[in-house]
Amino acid sequence: MNIIVPTADSRMKEIMEKVQNGERLTLEDGVFLYESDDLLSIGKMANEVNLHKNGKKVYFIENMSLYFTNVCEAHCAFCNFRKDEGQEGAYTLSGPEMIEYVEQHYHPGVREFHIVGGHNPHVPFQYYVDSIKALKERFPEVTIKAYTAAEIDFFSRISGLSYAEVLQELMKAGLESLTGGGAEILSDYYRKKMKVTKADVSQYLDVHRTAHGLGLKTHTTMLYGSIESHEDRIRHMLHIRELQDETNGFLVFIPLSMQPINPRAGIRRRNSAYEDLKTIAISRLMLDNFKHIKAYFINIGTQLTQVSLTMGASDVHGTIVKERISHSAGALTPEGITREDLIWLVKGAGRIPVERDTFYNEIKVYE
Repeated sequence: MNIIVPTADSRMKEIMEKVQNGERLTLEDGVFLYESDDLLSIGKMANEVNLHKNGKKVYFIENMSLYFTNVCEAHCAFCNFRKDEGQEGAYTLSGPEMIEYVEQHYHPGVREFHIVGGHNPHVPFQYYVDSIKALKERFPEVTIKAYTAAEIDFFSRISGLSYAEVLQELMKAGLESLTGGGAEILSDYYRKKMKVTKADVSQYLDVHRTAHGLGLKTHTTMLYGSIESHEDRIRHMLHIRELQDETNGFLVFIPLSMQPINPRAGIRRRNSAYEDLKTIAISRLMLDNFKHIKAYFINIGTQLTQVSLTMGASDVHGTIVKERISHSAGALTPEGITREDLIWLVKGAGRIPVERDTFYNEIKVYE
């Protein structure tokens, strides 16, 4: 009797056939891809899936990242942005103070405020509502994409309101979408080990489920490159995929490459380009019910972002103006980028730049 033992080549061929036939990949498929060194085959599959979903269009937005406070009760092991109340560098801005900052950097093309910050327990929930309200009243034409699922869980705890009640209050003030942060790795073991004392796995997912039920479209992330295994990353994607099956409320998946705390950290303390590209490509292959996978230039750099456009990515984020969270760790990338540079970057990859709004409605196609 002949026993046929599958080889890596035959296993890859099986996965290729599944992708070509539109069959859903499994946990085992995803782990195999991570452990394979055949980056070109993985990238080629991801590119074909992306071209089928989006053609050659690559999306970006004119946005500004805003941070009302860096005071935070959590002590996540990977974060260098947070401060304690009274610590040097700690701040909490009022609505008028934030408006003053925005007016220094604002121009009429800005379409989105991307707002995240610390879990500051020294101010009431109403502070966070009023922050949104002040911005929306001053800039009514700009979409407010604010707060992570972990922040919504925090607001629920300090206010005594349910997730739905918290979100409804924020929506009345002007909230139109949630950011994707706070996911890190959706593993309770990981969260305990990395001191992620904010929302747990089920809470993170339930906030997004609740938001989707209220009609909010949201974003979601995965912070990779520390203690998690390849299986942890794939399980994370499966959690997100299952919720998307249920609600269809996610707009985009954003793999975030972990940054070292020290900006002088050497290359061995950073994710390799190989790992970053593989993660983007595998995300595209695993998340068959997502239209977009984002390449976040803040964490992987502009040149690798350009390469990722042939490996499954269909979004290059936005202009940002001044990013702080990754740069308070060890990010060595630009804090922002111009519209012209983004267009040049996308065209250089043989793709078509498309300016979008928060919800992926096309504003202008740069043929």
